[in-house]
Amino acid sequence: MSTIRVAVNGYGVIGKRVADALRHQEDMQLVGVADIAADWRVWPATEKSIPVFATSPDRLAAMREMGLAPAGLLDDLLDQVDVVVDCTPKHVAAENVKIYRSRGVRFLIQGGEKHAVTGHSFVAESSYAGAVGRDATRVVSCNTTSIVRTLTALKTAGLLRRARGTLLRRATDPWESERGGVMNTIVPEPVIPSHQGPDAQSVDPDLDVVTMAVKVPTTIAHLHYWSVQLTRPAAKQEVLDAFRASSRIALINLADGLTATNVVKEFMGDLGRPRDSLYEVAVWEDMLTVQGDELFYAYMVDNQAIVIPDNIDAIRALTGVRDANESITRTDTALGIGTGLR
Repeated sequence: MSTIRVAVNGYGVIGKRVADALRHQEDMQLVGVADIAADWRVWPATEKSIPVFATSPDRLAAMREMGLAPAGLLDDLLDQVDVVVDCTPKHVAAENVKIYRSRGVRFLIQGGEKHAVTGHSFVAESSYAGAVGRDATRVVSCNTTSIVRTLTALKTAGLLRRARGTLLRRATDPWESERGGVMNTIVPEPVIPSHQGPDAQSVDPDLDVVTMAVKVPTTIAHLHYWSVQLTRPAAKQEVLDAFRASSRIALINLADGLTATNVVKEFMGDLGRPRDSLYEVAVWEDMLTVQGDELFYAYMVDNQAIVIPDNIDAIRALTGVRDANESITRTDTALGIGTGLR
């Protein structure tokens, strides 16, 4: 297999993590990253010897004024790659799509954009096959990724009938905490279902899922509570086995001291995970309860990390790698997914 040449457009929360993950893939080459910023946000890329490209001539000049040595413009970068991973802010990517299509470059966008922008939504364990050979896909949001992963595990085991979830959503990203985030309040999303349920159905239309969401004053992670009707009465162990069958679901325990989202993040750092990343959905095993055909469980979503492995798998799918399990295994191994967790 020839090396897949990849560009990352947008070196922010997701982009810098995708860029780092790409550098650990034996079958991929990170050709460069593009951004509008000329400040601290892109300086680490230059320290890592990652070529940095400017998105426009005026940003090229700004980078040079800040003492950077940009490798060229986004147009120059697109000339050198097979796939571009767009990690720009919400709505920006939808405009960038016009550029990618005109250049004939395969691309993937993030969950902030609508499903209609690419016509395909991606979670590796559910919709990989549908992305193989396409010119574009959309890696869904952190919350939607967690929903699809957990419900797919139950569906694959023949246990899923319908699911209802409540999402406690972090207010903003940690590095933007000073920008007037939600403090001393809880803000309900005004529409039921919240957008994550229908978004999960863009990946798998057969999911019977309804979500409700509220913003809470934290920046570390999201917390989900789920009530699922199973297809039949089941034992707790059967449900746990269904979750264990997914490499991207981690079972954690309150009894081990992993009692809150901040503790889990600290644990990830102690394990040596880059940027304290929890790539898995962390389901509390000892909290999980089954009553007849009803299942109740809670889990943590690392909003900055969970979609990173799916971005890597989406690159392979777009470039024609057909075996989802092969890609997932390669990505998991490269990123250390599953290591250090019981």
